[in-house]
Amino acid sequence: MAEKNRIPLIFKLKIILIFFLLYCFEYSNGVRGHSGARRSSGSEARGHRRPRRSSGSRARGHNGARRSSGSEARRPSSSGVTRGVNGQGRWELLMDNVGVVPMHMAVTHHGTVVIFDQTGAGPSNYRLRRRSNGRQCTSSDGSDSTCSAHSVEYDITRNRIRPLSLETDPWCSSGSFLSNGTLLQVGGNGAGARRLRYFRPCQDGACDWRQSKRMLSDDRWYASSLTLPSEHDRVIVVGGRSVFSYEFVPKLNNERSAFDLPFLHQTRDRNSYGDNLYPFLHLSSDGNLFIFANRDSILFNPRQHKVVKTFPKIPGGGARNYPSSGSSVILPLDHTNHFNRVEVMVCGGAATGAYRAARRGRFLTGLRTCGRMVITGNRHKWNMENMPRPRLMNDMLLLPTGDVLLINGAERGAAGWENARNASRQPYLYNPNKKLGKRFSVLKSTGVARVYHSSAVLLPDGRVLVGGGNPHNRYNFGNVAYPTELRLQAFIPHYMDRHFHQTRPNNLTISSDSHPQNRLGVRYGGAFSVRFWLGGRLSNDVAFTAYAPPFTTHSISMNQRLLRLRARRMERDEEGWVEAVLEAPPSANVAPSGHYMINVVHDGIPSVAQWVRFVHS
Repeated sequence: MAEKNRIPLIFKLKIILIFFLLYCFEYSNGVRGHSGARRSSGSEARGHRRPRRSSGSRARGHNGARRSSGSEARRPSSSGVTRGVNGQGRWELLMDNVGVVPMHMAVTHHGTVVIFDQTGAGPSNYRLRRRSNGRQCTSSDGSDSTCSAHSVEYDITRNRIRPLSLETDPWCSSGSFLSNGTLLQVGGNGAGARRLRYFRPCQDGACDWRQSKRMLSDDRWYASSLTLPSEHDRVIVVGGRSVFSYEFVPKLNNERSAFDLPFLHQTRDRNSYGDNLYPFLHLSSDGNLFIFANRDSILFNPRQHKVVKTFPKIPGGGARNYPSSGSSVILPLDHTNHFNRVEVMVCGGAATGAYRAARRGRFLTGLRTCGRMVITGNRHKWNMENMPRPRLMNDMLLLPTGDVLLINGAERGAAGWENARNASRQPYLYNPNKKLGKRFSVLKSTGVARVYHSSAVLLPDGRVLVGGGNPHNRYNFGNVAYPTELRLQAFIPHYMDRHFHQTRPNNLTISSDSHPQNRLGVRYGGAFSVRFWLGGRLSNDVAFTAYAPPFTTHSISMNQRLLRLRARRMERDEEGWVEAVLEAPPSANVAPSGHYMINVVHDGIPSVAQWVRFVHS
């Protein structure tokens, strides 16, 4: 009897041993598969070595760049993903070495991202076979910056880059999209300070930067740009280092070259490198401009060259503009109030004297406050609240849900070379509609420090592209606090988690009655149709948003705005397909002419965006 009982016991032990060995084998493979990803998205200076020149990208037609592993750049496997918990989102490593510091970024309606750095920082890490004039580059040209790319175009779907050519230096410049989707890029440094550059995106990979023969009237280094609600595709350019004027591109007949703006004189702090550079510009729905510099703000009529209103000074000390470098957004505009309620938000910045202190090696704690103010109507007051921690050099992006994402930056110091410490690794999510004290939540931390000269943009699929970070006047991968950062990441918000699949609107398409393929665009106040599929029950909580993609640099997302559109009617068939007829914005004051990302947001979960163009009649 004892012998009979021993047989099944031995059999059970063998089965347990087999399962244990299989588990150990799977675990060891998992550790090996993830270790590389951990290293590539690892911590600051100590674990980040200079990329070898051989791992830098060589231009090969339109095949883009190699990754530092030597293989062609492809979308990485799951080993590049850091999982988030409890709605904190997650991080994905897209490329180990993009070759060029993404100091400036902008998303085009052809599914690409234009990325560029300065040209005056010496060679980049993207080596070219030939210069832009056709001359061959050799191994002896290692220190020749003309044998490096300083701008690339990133293909979102293919996860590849290709080099672009810049004639003059766009360092610390500004940009705006024109109505046809062309990126107008303005100013820069040195020979580029008065230059105008155009990038018209294409689908065949043959487009490149084109520099205009026309020039700006004043140097525009650290200036801001804003698209105006004009049928002439006009852009206003405001400020710049030691420049206290504004001008228009293009200029109309008999128009003065540039116009003095006393507000810029009044807000300049001579002891802090200005503290009014890169002023925040927002277009109000009445056609006037909100201009914020240092701690002050005005409402400005660009047609009459007149200050319409002076707003209260934002409470607290410190400053908010470069080099104190806070950030700002215009909160979502809504059809329910006819887009008449316009509210701006300003977050972060540096303490008084932070720039000068940082130059002496002392890094003051940044500002922790955010201020919100309604700029329409007759009553104006800054409503203040605190972020979870101090922050400066932070990017603020509007998500399709209407929430605000605060990402990148540092907690101490100021903007500029070697001026900051304590990188802000945790993004914040801000819900404008929650009660005071409940609006901020802390998201998944990244292992990559994104400090001075970093940037971030929202992609059509809902991810946030994050790149850059170089607080040095050259590419520096040595033993410094924050080496030059060439890794390209995506932050993936919680709303992209798989368990929202039944809630997420899928297969979104857009058409208009007059132009089914939407080639010519939708006129202001006109109707257009969206069609999408839902796997689950249709909720009453359905919103339709239009997002103007910004030009981002130095913690500013120029021309960014989000609108909630009116649905005239919405119907669902038995197979789960939903068709809605939407109403375009009423005027260019609400939405300047151009390409917008359209999202359907169902129970707080957005679809992948599709593009539509709003146009004048």
